[in-house]
Amino acid sequence: MEIQIAVAKTNKYATSESGDTLEVIERPNGGVSVVLADGQTSGKAAKIISSMVVRKVISLLADGVRDGAAARAASDYLFTERNGRITATLNILSADLQTGTLVMTRNNPTPIFIARGEKIECLAGESTSIGTSRNIRPAITEFPLEIGLTVVLYTDGVWFAGERIGSRLDVCTLLEATLEDQEPPAQEIADTLLGQAIRLDQNRPNDDMSVVVLRVVHNEEEQIRRMAVRLPVPPSSPFNQ
Repeated sequence: MEIQIAVAKTNKYATSESGDTLEVIERPNGGVSVVLADGQTSGKAAKIISSMVVRKVISLLADGVRDGAAARAASDYLFTERNGRITATLNILSADLQTGTLVMTRNNPTPIFIARGEKIECLAGESTSIGTSRNIRPAITEFPLEIGLTVVLYTDGVWFAGERIGSRLDVCTLLEATLEDQEPPAQEIADTLLGQAIRLDQNRPNDDMSVVVLRVVHNEEEQIRRMAVRLPVPPSSPFNQ
C-alpha cells in the first residue's frame, strides 16, 4: 500500500501572494497530515492569517495532539489574536498509520469528495469557519485506509470557479471522469481539477485556488519515501532579472 498526496495551487489573478497556506507533516506515531487554511479576503493580509493558523496546527500535531483538538485550539487562538474579527477556513487530512484510518477534519463550508471504488461521496454537512467565537468544533469523518480510496479537498476559489459566467465547476463529475483512467496518479487528478477551475474563471482566477488529492494505491515493490515540490518564480522576482 502507498499513500500519495498531491497539491496544485494558484494565486488570485493580479495578486502576488496567495492567501492559502498548506503544509505537510509526518505524524509522530506514523502517517502524514496535510493542513490547509484559507485566510479571510486575499493577498498578504490573508496570507498572514492562514500562515498563523497552519503553524499553530502543525505544532500541535507534531506534539501528538489529536486533529480535532488541534483545530479547536487554532480557532481559539485566532479568535484571541484578532478579537473575533477575522476568520479562516481550515482542513486537516490525516493518514494515521497508528489507527489505520483516514481522518478528515473540516472547518470549511466547501465539501470534500471521497471516492471508494466506483462510488463517490460528498461530505457537505454544516461546517463553520474558525476564529468567529470560542469553542468552534470541526466536522470530523473517519474511513479505513484501503486500496482505491481517493479524497479531494480544496479552497473556495475552486468551488466558486466559473460563478461569474454562470458555469460552476462540477467536481464530482470531473473526478469520476478522471478516475475512469487506469490508476491516475494523485498529481494528475489535482492538476486536472485546478486546470478546469482556472479555465472556468477565463484564465483569471477570481480567488486563490488550492486543491489537495490523497490516494491510496498498490505498492509492493519498495519502501522509499518521496516528496517533490515545484514553485514557479514570478517574472518580477529579482532572480529573474
